[in-house]
Amino acid sequence: MQRSTRERIVSEALRLFAERGYAATSVAEVEAASGLSPGAGGLYRHFRSKEEVLTAAVREHITRTSKQVSATFQHADDVRDRPLIDRLRLAATLGMAKMREEADLIRVLFRDLDKFPNLITEMREGIVNPLYDMIGKWLAGQPEMAGVQADWDAIGLALGGSIVNYWLASDALHEPPQRVDEKRFIDGWATLALGLAGQPAQTV
Repeated sequence: MQRSTRERIVSEALRLFAERGYAATSVAEVEAASGLSPGAGGLYRHFRSKEEVLTAAVREHITRTSKQVSATFQHADDVRDRPLIDRLRLAATLGMAKMREEADLIRVLFRDLDKFPNLITEMREGIVNPLYDMIGKWLAGQPEMAGVQADWDAIGLALGGSIVNYWLASDALHEPPQRVDEKRFIDGWATLALGLAGQPAQTV
């Protein structure tokens, strides 16, 4: 499906912000990357400023990610006939895929969003906190967890945060920490999750 001019501007701006940084990217460069005449003002027919483009990118990603995360955990719930460790592996695999999909936004978040505290608040309340909350609630709702008393908020944060950290470190260092590939990480993550949830670790 062909993207609208507005969609191209948002997508290409986010890519350039991630590659070069927000301050180092000019409006003319965004216009050129979007297929518009650079410096002709085409961007301003859709947005009032470069900052408004960034705001639109963040908000659109929040909306899309919220829907996708809900669908991800629903998919993981659809395979409840499989062992818990397999469901955990699936959840972690889908989470890692989401990190890759949102790579540009994540890079901009850690590089530039400190200059835009209002967007940090929207990211925190729109994606970050709901995601960790959903991880804890999903795990607590698994049949094997019935009757287990645990701090599910803390567990959701620990599990979600470890996936984020693994992806960030791999992206920044251009290879996985300790050269532990993604499959090994996910297997370790799933085994650890069983222990955090009060279940005995299983042989992977």
